[in-house]
Amino acid sequence: MFKGKTLLITGGTGSFGNAVLRRFISTDIGEIRIFSRDEKKQDDMRHEFQAKYPDFAEKIKFYIGDVRNLDSISSAMIGVDYVFHAAALKQVPSCEFFPLEAVKTNVLGTDNVLTAAINAGVRTVICLSTDKAAYPVNAMGTSKAMMEKVIVAKSRTVDPAKTKICCTRYGNVMCSRGSVIPLWIEQIRAHEPITVTEPDMTRFIMSLDEAVDLVLFAFEKGVSGDILVQKAPACTIQTQVEAVCELFGGDKKDIKVIGIRHGEKMYETLLTNEECAHAVDMGNFYRVPCDNRSLNYDKYFKQGNPERNTLTEFNSDNTERLTVEQVKEKLLKLDYIKEALKNQ
Repeated sequence: MFKGKTLLITGGTGSFGNAVLRRFISTDIGEIRIFSRDEKKQDDMRHEFQAKYPDFAEKIKFYIGDVRNLDSISSAMIGVDYVFHAAALKQVPSCEFFPLEAVKTNVLGTDNVLTAAINAGVRTVICLSTDKAAYPVNAMGTSKAMMEKVIVAKSRTVDPAKTKICCTRYGNVMCSRGSVIPLWIEQIRAHEPITVTEPDMTRFIMSLDEAVDLVLFAFEKGVSGDILVQKAPACTIQTQVEAVCELFGGDKKDIKVIGIRHGEKMYETLLTNEECAHAVDMGNFYRVPCDNRSLNYDKYFKQGNPERNTLTEFNSDNTERLTVEQVKEKLLKLDYIKEALKNQ
């Protein structure tokens, strides 16, 4: 379905964009456009893929721009078939201190991407959200929750036969840029204290490849307006740090608890209790369909279906809990970890 097609990735120089490029560059896709505002990261990416994939690097086109600017994203959208929207401010503490910046990128920026895509006749847009959007308690999660509302509302205004708009929601991606595992590895190598916020905190964990799988599942199976969620396992932060210590020779006595940072929760939620009322179980995924009722609620009281699903909230405290050995097994499948161990 991607043969000869043009794919645009916003925030494409990030971990997700790199993972998508590695997955697609040697296929029969026509063109992959990387849209972001950091020219240095684009230049680094250009040289890396020219070196690693010399026969396919011409497929990659780079566009400097910002999702906050409708004109710049509109220019990059011309001739695009599909969009993966990954541009975001996603660091919880920084969004706490600069919440309006999170709104400008995560909410207004998403609206710009969708507007540009609809105007350009893009066939499918998949937007990336986060577990922090469910029952949000911090600015980042709140902005992502509003982003999801914009996505669902926008899907109601456009013919799905012309532009399909879906959203994916997932948990922590191991070894992604700015995540904690690379920090722990650096601390172990430097013989510094291994800093942990709260040992009993639980988090969903998944690999970058699994994040790409979720987006492709939404691309293939999603209906416009859907929010799609992967059934991810979880572990405590203590389990995760012990797994990293065992792999990289860290001393568990060096683990130092520094306390919860601004805006962090003890556990995260991927599917709220309210969403469970009408969520669809699709095996390894949940689908939350768009509520397509109008503002005329009276008829729904007369014609409504009182039944609801027996599903309850899906969070990192009630999902499958991984052991240290299971976390090590997941980590050893990651290219980042393989490379880091090779250089150990």
